[in-house]
Amino acid sequence: MMVMKDMFNSDLVPLGVATPNSDLLPADKLNRILASIARKKSLESIKYDIPPGYKPLRIQIAQKSLKAGATINPDEIITTMGCIEAVDLCLRAVCKSGDTVAIESPTYFGILQSMESMGLKALEIPTHPSEGINIDTLMFAVEQTPVKACLVISNYNNPLGSCIPDEKKKRLVGLLAGLDIPLIEVDTSGELHFSDERPSVCKAYDKKGLVLLCSSFSKTLCPGYRVGWVAAGRYQSKIEWLKFTSSLATATLPQMALAEYLQSGGYESHMRKVRRAYACSISNMYEAVTRHFPEGTRVSRPAGGFVLWIQMPETVDSLILYKMALQAGITLSPGYLFSATRRYKNFIRLNASRWTDDINRGVIRLGEIVHALV
Repeated sequence: MMVMKDMFNSDLVPLGVATPNSDLLPADKLNRILASIARKKSLESIKYDIPPGYKPLRIQIAQKSLKAGATINPDEIITTMGCIEAVDLCLRAVCKSGDTVAIESPTYFGILQSMESMGLKALEIPTHPSEGINIDTLMFAVEQTPVKACLVISNYNNPLGSCIPDEKKKRLVGLLAGLDIPLIEVDTSGELHFSDERPSVCKAYDKKGLVLLCSSFSKTLCPGYRVGWVAAGRYQSKIEWLKFTSSLATATLPQMALAEYLQSGGYESHMRKVRRAYACSISNMYEAVTRHFPEGTRVSRPAGGFVLWIQMPETVDSLILYKMALQAGITLSPGYLFSATRRYKNFIRLNASRWTDDINRGVIRLGEIVHALV
């Protein structure tokens, strides 16, 4: 929580928090739509919209999912308050306190916090910087340890940036299905691909309803609207009940605004602009880190998303670096956050969603601090 509060301090160079570049978001158009709906559909927009959620939005989500290879009926989708609530609901649906969940290592700290709050155990599986979770190691681990679920960020893992190739996704789904183990899949950044084609989702290969696909609009359109969703397969009714009993409903007006925005067109042209911008800013930050950090530093080369995962020399402690960087007016995410077992001591995650002169100077200054710790 200390790190999170520092991340949102506007007086600091924002290299820590993994939020999209607000200058690229369609804020004006969304706000116009929001205001228009509030005027024209004032009663509908303030009513509860109990699970599964606002149907016109679920129809748009189902149509968008086709590009990821997944054929999902709108009635199989439940809207949530961001992706993290979707993940939370999935974990609650398939696990109970004391159960073990196989996860990628490293993985997003919000997932680890959700698991900790439920009393779940994390079984960390090594993850390749470009190809994602090591399936052979996962299968060996599952043979040795009773695992109730597996959880992966399939496309552009946060923080590693890895993207599981389609054939590996198919294999992963098939092997877990053979063991009747549910797969919770997070795909918040799949739309942020730098190549021409969007990567598929694991859900595209699901034949038994065991893949629970979670996503949101937080990385692409509007983090503050807090609208996410889950396609829950065989766990649909249980997750609807859990959603209703925990938070009753997702806010109605933001769902209505997003549905109208997606219906009105312009989403694809917006995303093409965003992808070009992130590919450029990732490249600029990669070059700056390799130029200004000490010899032996290794930097991820993600093919999508907007975060970089950086391995520094062994002598660098990322928590000490964090505190020194803070004194210099810079935030970052220390590697400790991305593991349940205090791994990644000499790793950091940097947000590369924007590239400005201030960001450039921040990376140069951060490199100087790292040099002092070597």
